[in-house]
Amino acid sequence: MAKGSAFWDDHAGDLGDSEYRHQFVLETARIQAVDALINKLDELREVEGLSKADLARAIDREPAAVRRLLTAQQVNPTVALVADVAAALGFRLTLEPLDDKARAEVTERLRALVS
Repeated sequence: MAKGSAFWDDHAGDLGDSEYRHQFVLETARIQAVDALINKLDELREVEGLSKADLARAIDREPAAVRRLLTAQQVNPTVALVADVAAALGFRLTLEPLDDKARAEVTERLRALVS
């Protein structure tokens, strides 16, 4: 039988605490959403044949801001920056409903934790 790490053992125990579990579900959903969005923007930039510096000039931002957005390990971009990048690539931000599986995994869990 494989031995678990202390971190994962602690984490499994902490999930028994409703506040910890709530924050964990929120953060997991946030990371997945931001990661998917940033990856899609970078993919679109490449399809358009734009460098990060080109994209920065198109939205009147410093090249470092776009470089950090598209390459940083920990990203918490503003909606304004993401909307500007999307517009420069010919897209706009929209919201779409989660599929049934995601609703069960995220939305219903979050709502259950506060009721």
